[in-house]
Amino acid sequence: MPNLKDLKNRIESVKSTRKITKAMQMVAAAKLRRAQESAEASRPYAERFNAVMAGLAASVGGSDSAPKLLRGTGSDEVHLLVVMTAERGLCGGFNSNIAKLARAKAYELKAKGKTVKILTVGKKGRDAIKRDYGDLFVGHVDLSEVKRLGYTNAQDIAKDVLSRFDAGEFDVATIFYSKFVNVVSQIPTAQQIIPASFEDIEGDDSGAIFDYEPSEEAILADLLPKGVATAIFSGLLENGASEQGARMSAMDNATRNAGEMIDKLTIQFNRSRQAVITNELIEIISGAEAL
Repeated sequence: MPNLKDLKNRIESVKSTRKITKAMQMVAAAKLRRAQESAEASRPYAERFNAVMAGLAASVGGSDSAPKLLRGTGSDEVHLLVVMTAERGLCGGFNSNIAKLARAKAYELKAKGKTVKILTVGKKGRDAIKRDYGDLFVGHVDLSEVKRLGYTNAQDIAKDVLSRFDAGEFDVATIFYSKFVNVVSQIPTAQQIIPASFEDIEGDDSGAIFDYEPSEEAILADLLPKGVATAIFSGLLENGASEQGARMSAMDNATRNAGEMIDKLTIQFNRSRQAVITNELIEIISGAEAL
């Protein structure tokens, strides 16, 4: 059984931890607002961009004149998984959930006899996957020195992915990130970016017919690389908001748990101190009666 000094030191230690987790919660709350605004502001542009691209892709179809980024290589034997996570931890299951989804995808592809390559963005994702699939890594993007994510960061990642595609290193590319819903809910998401895949989006009902100048193929050839960068940038922004939301929730839980532990240790400390006082009184009374 710990003595009074040990219990007192333990209480002080937990109190110090609670101060740290409370401070981290407040910092995450401050960062969350800006990150959430950035993520939500990017969604209308990304949705409209995808709607235009979907219309262009539908008009071109699977013709041989379609850009390679749209029609693909004609094979799906080699897959590149771009796993985007945070550079820091202490954010609950944010990083582990993305890594778990990526591992499941890699396992599924390997079970089908496909070749898998992994490009990691963020140290935590690399650390989480390295033990199981470290031999599949082909690159890593370090964003630890980046103060605030911008479109240029997404462009750099997109250029790396596109150069690998042009070199014939893979056939299909998929990005993994966490879509922000609210502070307590972030959804791990996998999105195919090469060949370009667009969800069915309802257009307007005006019956308007559009003439494109230059041709649809030329416009797609110019916009598809930007579409890859846009998808990556949207994923990074969603990750930024999800990370701060998860960290805020995790630090709130840690602060609550520290408070409960302090209460339990205080009760234990008071009981131990009372026991010591009682023993001392018994010894004094017994000594007086012996005299």
